[in-house]
Amino acid sequence: MKAKVSLLLLSFSGITLSKPVQQAFYDAGSNRQVVMQGQVFDVPSNPQPGFNLNLDELRLVQLSEGQEPVWMTELEKIEAKAKGLRFFDVTENRDLGSSADLRVATKTSYPLLSAHEQVTKVISTLSTEGPRANLEKFSSFRTRYYRSETGKESQQWLLSKINEITVNFASPSLKSLISIDEFYHSWGQHTIIVRINGSDATDDQIVILGAHQDSTNLWPFLAAPGADDDGSGSVTILESYRALLASDFHPVRPVEFHWYSAEEGGLLGSQAVAQHYEAQGLKVYAMSQYDMTAWVKRGTPEAVGVIVDYVDSTLTEFNKGLITEYLDIPFVETKCGYACSDHAPWSKAGYPSIFTIEGAFENINNRIHTANDRIDISDEFSFSHMLEFSKLAVAFAIELGS
Repeated sequence: MKAKVSLLLLSFSGITLSKPVQQAFYDAGSNRQVVMQGQVFDVPSNPQPGFNLNLDELRLVQLSEGQEPVWMTELEKIEAKAKGLRFFDVTENRDLGSSADLRVATKTSYPLLSAHEQVTKVISTLSTEGPRANLEKFSSFRTRYYRSETGKESQQWLLSKINEITVNFASPSLKSLISIDEFYHSWGQHTIIVRINGSDATDDQIVILGAHQDSTNLWPFLAAPGADDDGSGSVTILESYRALLASDFHPVRPVEFHWYSAEEGGLLGSQAVAQHYEAQGLKVYAMSQYDMTAWVKRGTPEAVGVIVDYVDSTLTEFNKGLITEYLDIPFVETKCGYACSDHAPWSKAGYPSIFTIEGAFENINNRIHTANDRIDISDEFSFSHMLEFSKLAVAFAIELGS
């Protein structure tokens, strides 16, 4: 056995490791093997069919707040993720947050809830049928890994579904307000941004609802259906979008739906979008991330997990009010850590952002990043639970958009 010593000082939960991390490799003729979570994986020396991933490519990675980014290979990124580390891959997004102080200094406030009749009318039209059918298809791709061919195909399917819903459910007047765009990325799986323009031309503050479309396995070349992570969040906000269109929702300020690429690669897609918005001087009134919305662990009470670390506290309190007012289940406060999902780049840019998840963090789905992140793996996978998050997304869009 050969031991490879990484030069990186990895950080977990804010604790810097004082010794280099030992990463075990085995000789297997001309091939390498890597051990992660007790499993041995062959490290290919040649490009793999259907993937555009160079495991030796160097990437610049930020592992904790305030820490200088460090260079590591794509393989070391995969190993870090397997160890439970969360990070920003800042290689292409080093300017993100360069003007954050200007926005942080101006604290955003949010109104009292005032659209009860409109919100309850729309949420009464939400269904589990569409999300089930959409998630069955979305999780049928072998993987939605952002550097895979099937990851590109799944993104194109999602784009076609969004277009189909827009054509079928939006009135002619509403269609004139909607734009559907791909935010292009070099790896080929593009972020999708849907915008419903507001009726007040003087109010350019954007309300954003986000989820990430990509999936991954612990070893990215393996199958990754990603039904919960984050197929569930993706179809959750898609159902909210459908219901809003069907109700002929005309917001006062612009409302956007984002389906990010490459969350699993270090928040790459959402960083690129947030950096672009920051560079353009765009104003974001509120951003809410929906990442994993389906799992109710057996023996635990059903609840919405409200993340309370690395988020905007004022917007989080507003979100709690939405849950109390419009959902049939309570919330539980929980923590996720640094760079946990796609809300984090928006926070880094100084925009108010929040994150809700399927329950207390210790009770989330333990089958994510495996081939068993499937709809049919357990009755703990709940479409009625997902429906509660669609209600929340509708309430968020209406109360803040109108």
